[in-house]
Amino acid sequence: MAKKETPAPKTPAQTKDGAGPAGRFPLFYSNPVPLDKQKHANLSLKKNMGLSFVSKVNAVPVNAIEMPQISQFYPIAFSPDENATPVAILGLRDGENLFLDAKNHWAADMYIPSYIRRYPFIFSEVPGGDQLTLCMDMTDATVQENGDQPFFEKDGSASPLAKSALEFCKSYHAAALQTAAFSKAIAASGVLVEREARINVGDKARINFSGFRIIDEKKFAELPDATILEWRKNGWLAFVYAHLFSGAQWQRLTRILSEKMQKEAA
Repeated sequence: MAKKETPAPKTPAQTKDGAGPAGRFPLFYSNPVPLDKQKHANLSLKKNMGLSFVSKVNAVPVNAIEMPQISQFYPIAFSPDENATPVAILGLRDGENLFLDAKNHWAADMYIPSYIRRYPFIFSEVPGGDQLTLCMDMTDATVQENGDQPFFEKDGSASPLAKSALEFCKSYHAAALQTAAFSKAIAASGVLVEREARINVGDKARINFSGFRIIDEKKFAELPDATILEWRKNGWLAFVYAHLFSGAQWQRLTRILSEKMQKEAA
């Protein structure tokens, strides 16, 4: 049964992309709260919030549907856990995003993954129900009172911002379900292998980047015809090839890091 969506729930909720309040929140989120027209009538999205929240992250989840776009800019790998989540690699060193400058501006003409563009909004699920609700990561960096980007109109209805966020999260949620099915099939097929990237940066520096998996082309080629036909029927082959093609982007990361390290050494 399809779930309902609303921007103004009245009961506590559990985030769809991670554990509830008692557990671990999804990446970037520290205080996701359901938007409420009474409690948050005077709150607004902080103007010029920026992208500082992603400055210390070197990989973010991606949805399968955006993998063809991602592959043109970033390497795509799979998480080492049982979920086998596809991720875009943004940096080669811990706590470093190579695509964000000192002013927290994303590199020009580079695709920004939807997981980043969705923040600080996120869907949640009311325990025991089938209703999805729109949540907001309520922090000092994301909200302010009586700003220019309110969540609700004076009559209590959802603002254009809230409606737009709701539609974006709705699309993201649908894509995430498709991605979960794709990842489950990839993990079960046995084609994923652990890899460690050993990258030479400049004349002396060498970086070992590990903790990710990729699709082994030989194992993929040996899959039964029935599996390939099923994946083609589900539209998953395009995602597989996008992942394989994205391997060329490791050179981009190496070049950007090399240039950054040269500036640091100057």
